[in-house]
Formats: sequence, C-alpha cells, structure tokens
Amino acid sequence: MRISSSITQRKLSIVAVWWLIAATFANGQSANNVMATYNLYNPQQIGWNLLTAGAYCATWNANKPLAWRKKYGWTAFCGPAGAHGRDSCGKCLRVRNTATGDEATVRIVDQCANGGLDLDVNVFRRLDSNGQGNHQGHLTVNYRFVNCGD
Repeated sequence: MRISSSITQRKLSIVAVWWLIAATFANGQSANNVMATYNLYNPQQIGWNLLTAGAYCATWNANKPLAWRKKYGWTAFCGPAGAHGRDSCGKCLRVRNTATGDEATVRIVDQCANGGLDLDVNVFRRLDSNGQGNHQGHLTVNYRFVNCGD
C-alpha cells in the first residue's frame, strides 16, 4: 500500500513540475539584440485612446479601463519570440537597452513590421539615456514577456 501511494505521489510531483516548467516557458519568452524604433503614439495627449491611436489591438482592448491603458508605456510588437497578432495584444514586455541597461515595462497595443519593437516615443526616450538610440534611429534591446499584474 505504501509503495503504491509513494509512486502516485511521485507521479503527481512530476506532473506538477512539468506544469510549472510549461507555465514558466510560456511567460518567459524572450529575445536578445532586437531593434527598437519609436512611434509617436503620445498616449497622454490622446487620452490613452487606442482607437484614436489607430492601434491594431484597439479591436480587443479599446474598452479596457483607463487605468489599464495608462499603467504601462505602449509598444507595437513584431519581435522574433512570442505570440503575434491578436494573441500578443495586452501582454507586457520588460525591455532593456543593451547599451545603457535602462529598463521599462511596456504593454503591447499594436503590431509592426520592423522585426522588433516600435516603442512609444516617451518610452524610447526613457530607455535612450545616452542619446545613442536617437542618433542611430533605433535602440538595440533585449525583451522578455512578463506578467502585467492586472
């Protein structure tokens, strides 16, 4: 009886570990040395209105509470790792400028075609503390998907 119970507990432990690994992998997608350009969303000037911004994700997220739309800076996403299109809408990324180490959390509100990120200009400036991104026309960043906490 004890052997059977021990085997069952071990099987359940293995299943739990696999679920934990799968959840971590799903939320932990990341990419390094990705190009980040900027977009003039300026959400504070348009009342954080995704429809006014013409953002792709407005179809699904325009009616989210104002606090949800204001919580993080905005970005368009077309990076090499992670869900794309509707599946990426509303998700959050932790973005790190590889040159300066500056970091910001952003919410995906749009899609792009540059193979990386198209950050709201306010976020871009915050990450570009040495001015090199503005000079080059882009930043080189690492990103990882994170929990938005909402």
